[in-house]
Amino acid sequence: MTLHSPDPRPTFGFRARLAASRPPIAEWLFGALLWGLLIALSVTFSAYGLHRLPGSHRAIVLGLYFTGAALGWIAALPLVRFASLARPPETRFAAAFLFLGAGTAALTALLFALHYRQFYAQWHQPFGTVIWFFQFAFTSASAVYQFAVLGIRHYLPFGLILLIGASILHARRSR
Repeated sequence: MTLHSPDPRPTFGFRARLAASRPPIAEWLFGALLWGLLIALSVTFSAYGLHRLPGSHRAIVLGLYFTGAALGWIAALPLVRFASLARPPETRFAAAFLFLGAGTAALTALLFALHYRQFYAQWHQPFGTVIWFFQFAFTSASAVYQFAVLGIRHYLPFGLILLIGASILHARRSR
């Protein structure tokens, strides 16, 4: 007869996880502003290293990356808390790395697509027509693809270092 020791970690139901995933408002907003600022600085250093940040578009580009990162933080933080509740540190690190990195890149790509779409809207058909839906879908898809090919590289190397640092801070947090 073998005795099984109970799992020392507490189990949480879906409702308990959902309730625990709501971060404090100060962490949410202050973290979003700080994350957006750090990513904008990362993009600035990366773009100057590549000699590719023209003065005429500097404010738009930095505003796009700042806003995408801030929105990425706001979207990712509850997901990180939901996925890492009562988990070991390596799981908390992985959740923070995945959700914060993907959220930052995805929301920045979405903002880029909206900006791209706004530029090309002058040549598109009127809103609501079948052709307009096709133009909207393909313009947005091509903008996201263009961001994935040309925009993601601006997160390297500094953004990756910041992402690893933020993930380590989330992993060390006692939960």
